[in-house]
Amino acid sequence: MRRLLLALPFALLPLAVAQAHDDHDHDHDHDHAHGTLAAHEHGVASLNAVLDDSTLELQLVSPAMNLVGFEHAASSDADKAKVAAARQQLEQPLKLFALPAAAGCKEDSQELESPLFGDAPEADDDDGDAHEHGHADVHAHYQLTCANPGKLTQVDLAPLFKAFPATQKINVQAIGPNGQKGLETTPGKAVVAF
Repeated sequence: MRRLLLALPFALLPLAVAQAHDDHDHDHDHDHAHGTLAAHEHGVASLNAVLDDSTLELQLVSPAMNLVGFEHAASSDADKAKVAAARQQLEQPLKLFALPAAAGCKEDSQELESPLFGDAPEADDDDGDAHEHGHADVHAHYQLTCANPGKLTQVDLAPLFKAFPATQKINVQAIGPNGQKGLETTPGKAVVAF
């Protein structure tokens, strides 16, 4: 299943490139590669959702700014408390992702990674100092098993937007029984149908 989730960005690459080009903002003055799947943009997160038989995998990647309000190493007690509170919320995926109760989904496993959680800096950071560049992401990966996967027709992201109000948009790539799709969710349009 993990191979399927990891293949998802490549399966939807043409869609992501087209969307990135269409949504591209030309009013900035720094260079970046066109069509990158993991662009770091405050207020924007990404979610890969794969439903395969009875297994639902969710992979959320978000700038730390969206979740805790900063991206530097937490040194003050207030910052450490914000990081701990965000981590506690992220450890409860069934409260962040509203799933139909009839689907009977239960969490099997989760992985949370971020320099803010004391993890090593991200692999794509050349010199190992994600904090000095001002960019730190949070990666959350969840695997759930659903007793009645036929009843899992949608995932509602409204609780996630409510828990982390600085998140204004989540770009979703989904694979389910009805095929694959990419869509943009917002607090007012937060439902992802499978």
